[in-house]
Amino acid sequence: MERDDKTEIRAAVITLSDKGAKGEREDLSGKAIVDFIEGMGGVVVSYDIIPDEVDTLRKFLIDKADSGRINLILTTGGTGLSPRDITPEVTLSISDREVPGFAEAMRLKSLEVTPHAMLSRAVSVLRKRTLIINLPGSPKAVRECLEVIAPALPHAVSKACGDTSDCARK
Repeated sequence: MERDDKTEIRAAVITLSDKGAKGEREDLSGKAIVDFIEGMGGVVVSYDIIPDEVDTLRKFLIDKADSGRINLILTTGGTGLSPRDITPEVTLSISDREVPGFAEAMRLKSLEVTPHAMLSRAVSVLRKRTLIINLPGSPKAVRECLEVIAPALPHAVSKACGDTSDCARK
């Protein structure tokens, strides 16, 4: 597939994990995202593992989205039902607009694998010119979800960055 979108993907990867932030658990999901983005020709500008804390995540999302260096933020973890799963709420709180199709597509595809996909509260949004997408915490689910959204990522990032060319299908 030939890409018309010329905007380079410059991504930040943020893993939310209390144990991972303490060095008590290896972050396989974040590493899977890094490998995937680099494999599709994107650049991972930053990769962080942080605890499931509202203020910490809010600061990371705002700082990265507003830096002008990043046009895609992918989070992993914190999208379930446990009391410390705060990723969707924080993501929505700093967003300018929702982009629901990414989260909808991921849930739809994941439902083919497990009924537990219905428990995902992941969201996708824009903050200024940065697309932010919440991914699940499992490495297998991360890869499945990235495969679903990958075809639309270059175009979405290009549009978010200000490309005003025709969006119509050719």
